[in-house]
Amino acid sequence: MPYQMRDQHGAARAVAYLMLAAGVYNIITGVLMKLGDPVAELVALGITSTAMLVVGLACLRHPEKMPDAFWLSVPFVSSCVVTGLNLATRDATTGAQLFYLWPLLYAASFLSRRVIAVTIAMISAGHASVAFQYLDGTRAMNDWLAITVAMAMTAIVVASLRERNDRLRDVLEQQATSDALTGAANRRAYDAELARVVAEAAAGGDPVALVTVDVDHFKEVNDTWGHAVGDQALQQVADTLTSAAAGHEHLVARLGGDEFAVLLRAGPAAALRYAEQARADLAAGTGLPSGPPRLSIGIAVLPDHAATADELQRAADAALYEAKAAGRGRSRLARGGPAPRQNVDRMPRPTPARSSSGPAA
Repeated sequence: MPYQMRDQHGAARAVAYLMLAAGVYNIITGVLMKLGDPVAELVALGITSTAMLVVGLACLRHPEKMPDAFWLSVPFVSSCVVTGLNLATRDATTGAQLFYLWPLLYAASFLSRRVIAVTIAMISAGHASVAFQYLDGTRAMNDWLAITVAMAMTAIVVASLRERNDRLRDVLEQQATSDALTGAANRRAYDAELARVVAEAAAGGDPVALVTVDVDHFKEVNDTWGHAVGDQALQQVADTLTSAAAGHEHLVARLGGDEFAVLLRAGPAAALRYAEQARADLAAGTGLPSGPPRLSIGIAVLPDHAATADELQRAADAALYEAKAAGRGRSRLARGGPAPRQNVDRMPRPTPARSSSGPAA
């Protein structure tokens, strides 16, 4: 993508309000207040102002109908319009040049650094075409340099603040969706991802496997070796579940305590291989005084074992229970398939009850 659109809703509002305000402003100051000027100039300003109003209303009411290229072209078209209006009105004053701030701020707020640089160049060239035409050489040079430097510094400040806010937002989003101890996703992120991948799989996409994981006898680890060792064990489990999923689209989540869940874009056989690989990798690990953690794992796959997210979770939990009941430290794949859906139109009709009374005498 040649540019970065950060916030289309905010961009649409910015364009709409600017165009509506500019359209009204130009009709009043460029047409109504200059009725004695040449007709061609008044007509040109009137058409331009009307076009601004139309674009402003379109961005305000139906921004989704505007093509993607429109949002990229906004600062360039706006710079050209400001330059054209300044040339048409022969206005080289500082007040007229301040209108260049809008395309500059728009680019600095919503688009990439490359677009910001091009916008500054267009503003500089546009102002030069006005200043050197209507001002004397020395004054035009000073004015042009001042406007160019001011616009460049303004863009640098706004873009820097934007990038800083982006970094802070990314940190907050990560904190809101990850487990502080293990770095795995938390319940909130897991629920959102589960809904997304189930919807994709139900629509004909790749199957999704839900791998539910419990750390065997984790309470004994905490009671015997202390919570610090228990925390290290959980971190090792999360790291192993993540590394074993390499090559698959996946999400590893800690749902609470010693309970983990992995969403894996894979079928039953691949999901079972993943579970066994994760258990083997973890068993080969060293460094914990309690020894490597052992895992009990249950696996269910949509659409093989379930048709909805709730059914998928129930099937995976049932498989996990079987793994525990069989002695822990093993993996179990869910049995059977999704429960059939009843079609009311095809259900057998009840047989009419026979009368208990005999024939009349």
